Amino acid sequence: MAQMVPWIRGKLDRVGIFLSALCVLHCILGLVLVAGLGLGAGFLLDPAIHKVGLLLATVVAGVAIGMGAIRHRRAGPFVVAMMGLSFMGGALAVGHGAEEAVMTVIGVGLVATGHLLNLRAA
Repeated sequence: MAQMVPWIRGKLDRVGIFLSALCVLHCILGLVLVAGLGLGAGFLLDPAIHKVGLLLATVVAGVAIGMGAIRHRRAGPFVVAMMGLSFMGGALAVGHGAEEAVMTVIGVGLVATGHLLNLRAA
């Protein structure tokens, strides 16, 4: 079991990076499709998508980076990821549009960086 923990944590870090990339893609495509073409506003701008995304990011980062911090005793990955989650949470407080997208992209970039730092520290 002890040998499975690093494997699981590594997989979760990779899932976190993948989810971050999907989030950036969603933000950029959402702005282009809604603002540029007027398509998909009801679905792409649905607040539930952002809330579910933040919940998934928080769970995956909490487990993967938390397990990593316990193992490698480095605060850097945790601090960077938590700053990212703070930006993502802050993005929920502003209206839809460029401001939300910028805050979200900064946030997911920081969360992905936290996952990368966690993988490297292991």
